[in-house]
This record gives sequence, structure tokens and C-alpha cells, in this order.
Amino acid sequence: MIITRNQSEIIAAIKTAKTEKPDALIGLIPTMGALHEGHMSLVELAKNQCDIVICSVFVNPAQFNNPDDLATYPRTLFDDKKLLENNGCDILLLPTVEAVYPDGILPYEINLEGLDTGMEGTFRPGHFTGVCMVVQRFLEMVAPDKAYFGKKDFQQLAIIGKMAAIRNLAVEIVGAPIKRAENGLALSSRNALLTDQQRENASLISLALKNGMTNYELQPENEAIRAKIEAGFANSEFTIEYIAIVNNISLKEVAIADENCTVCIVVFCGKVRLLDNMQFADFASV
Repeated sequence: MIITRNQSEIIAAIKTAKTEKPDALIGLIPTMGALHEGHMSLVELAKNQCDIVICSVFVNPAQFNNPDDLATYPRTLFDDKKLLENNGCDILLLPTVEAVYPDGILPYEINLEGLDTGMEGTFRPGHFTGVCMVVQRFLEMVAPDKAYFGKKDFQQLAIIGKMAAIRNLAVEIVGAPIKRAENGLALSSRNALLTDQQRENASLISLALKNGMTNYELQPENEAIRAKIEAGFANSEFTIEYIAIVNNISLKEVAIADENCTVCIVVFCGKVRLLDNMQFADFASV
């Protein structure tokens, strides 16, 4: 695995990798590190679809509206390198803040047509501006054919696709299925901040979603589904930040759920913020 640290190094590494196959497809997996099997599923998907797989590890300060969240974000670079090498990553991009933002973190404007106004956009103001800024920067640095993101960050995936279209970037944005632990907890770098007991208890999140969405066609009203999900957290250590039942395309809250909708949820376990989602299409009667 080749390690690069700036744009000139990544361009040189890609040029070398393309020596024997000039038309090789390039897959990029942007990450903030603290890698886990969910990230490795992205690597596997990219390896199946591309000739050269590139992974970036960069904790992007522009997308944190809470300084404490940035300070406590898990950093496990030694383990990240081993995991990527063992799973067949070809090139690792490890840039500094200066390499990503050579002119500093400048104002960034983009009209996402409302995709960023609810859910994470409400509770983490400025977050998606930072996400779009850094993803656009990496897409420009690497110029991949495909870029891979997990569907756990449902709103983020939609926004990155919109950003790429608005900026007319020649890249296919690929969403990969949520990878879950055996107990149903969606894999996330933030899970490293949980105790073993908390990780075990966090199975409640996926269980509450399933209980609220099963047989939803009998009571498809937003309020009824939300109430069933909320009931799943009664007398637990988890605090709900939001539950949003949204249309898959517009991300607007709906009054009546159907197979074109998704439930997005964020809960806190102590100070650890956990995000998940499930789609109604997976619960629709055949």
C-alpha cells in the first residue's frame, strides 16, 4: 500500500499505478479514520468495481460545529493503516489540514435545494457545508471514477450526490449498505467511545426501529410510527435527539409513510451521538 500526503503525491501514485493499465478505474473512499468493518465493506465493494482503490483518512475540522466533538473524535491511525493494507487498499491518502486547504478554510457556498435543512442540518448547523467542502476537495485531488459512502449517513449520501451534480464533477457516487454488528448496532467510528455494556445495550436502536416500522401499512401515520419507536426507548439510558420520517428523494418529512420513505434517528448514549436509519421498502408487505 502506497502512502501519500498531498495532491502532488497522490497524482504521482495514480500515474504509477496506471502505467500498465491507463484506463484503470479509480475508486475513492473518503473517511475520517477510526476504521471498522463498515469501512472495509466499502473497500471490498470498490475492489469489486474498480482497478485502483484509494482511501483517505482526514478528520475534517470544517464539518464539526462542536469543538468538543472534534477533540474527542477517535483517532486510530496505526490500526487504520494495518486494516487497510490487510484488506487490499492500494493507496492511502493522509493529508494535513494545509494540504487539503492550502489557502485556509475559506467560505463555501452551495445551494443544496433544501436537502440540508432538516435532521442533521438542524442539529448540526454548518456540518454539511464542511462535508461538501472536503468531499469536493478530495474529488478534485484524486479525480476518481467512483466514490463510496455508507448509507448509514443517509442525508449525507444524498447531499454528496447533489453536490457532485451541482459542481458537475465527473464521478459516480456509490452508496453502500449499512454494516451492522451481530446485535444490530450500525457500525460507526463513534462506537469506539462506548463501553462494552453500552455497545450491547445499543442493540435497542435497531430493535426500536424495527418494532416501529413492522406492519407500518396498518398505521402509516407519522405520529403512530414515531410513537412506537419512542416507546422502545422508555426507561433506557438513551436520549432521542430526533426521529424523522422522510421521503427518500426530497428528504422532506412526510405525514404518511410508504415504501419510498426512510426513518432517520439520532440518539445519545451519555455524550456519544449515534445515528441510524431504516427504509420502509424493507418492511413493505409482498
